[in-house]
Amino acid sequence: MNIAEVKELLKEDNVEVSLIEKLMQDKRKGVQQALNTYFKKKDFENKERLRVEEMYAVESEFYKQGMQYVVGIDEVGRGPLAGPVTVAAVILKPHWFVENLNDSKKVSKEKREIISKKIHEEALAISITDLSVEEIDTLNIYQATMLAMYQAVKKLEIKPQAVIVDAMPLHFQVPCKSLIHGDSKSASVAAASIVAKVHRDHIMDEYAKIYPGYDFEDNKGYGTKKHMEAIYELGITPIHRKSYEPVKSIVLKGNYKKNNGIKI
Repeated sequence: MNIAEVKELLKEDNVEVSLIEKLMQDKRKGVQQALNTYFKKKDFENKERLRVEEMYAVESEFYKQGMQYVVGIDEVGRGPLAGPVTVAAVILKPHWFVENLNDSKKVSKEKREIISKKIHEEALAISITDLSVEEIDTLNIYQATMLAMYQAVKKLEIKPQAVIVDAMPLHFQVPCKSLIHGDSKSASVAAASIVAKVHRDHIMDEYAKIYPGYDFEDNKGYGTKKHMEAIYELGITPIHRKSYEPVKSIVLKGNYKKNNGIKI
């Protein structure tokens, strides 16, 4: 085998032990470098599997009681000045694994996209709920988020036997665990955080096309310097939260422009 063929064989998920042993006897530098890369990759995979498995600690408490359908709930978008608040509810297969599963804020955009796609393909059930700016302004963000969480669970195709939620005091007829920083402690909540984040990011990317100039494609509605400058220069759009400062004060003063999506 030449070096290129060795590298290709070592890319496979399951490499036979006999082949590894044979390659370890091969004195060619290129072969040894390829083996070193392979061993580093396997070491990372093993550590990653252990890390993700530790995130099933809370789920495992329910699994041991015969509860296989454990839903994780998380939200994204409570802080932005614009756009919806989004909640995802996800039921994973027990001890399901994907690399880099974590709180969405700790995962790169590229990896979030990959993980979200895999969750959509392999999860037992997924539900996503968006509450509009109007609902946020009417209810307040806390109540709107809580309502979205209840709606997301209700929409699941599988009725959950237990619930894990990121830091919200929800009440269901099944056991419910509220975890501070649940998106970094529970695999199910982490999955929900990534699904919600990717979904809402896509929404804000579309809004960026409708309302150019606000940098929604980058800030996702958060009050960055560029976003604030655009509000004063271009005006307030229909997706801005009128109950949030400084939008609220600008509206109350009455001397603001409305931007209804007409290209500027």
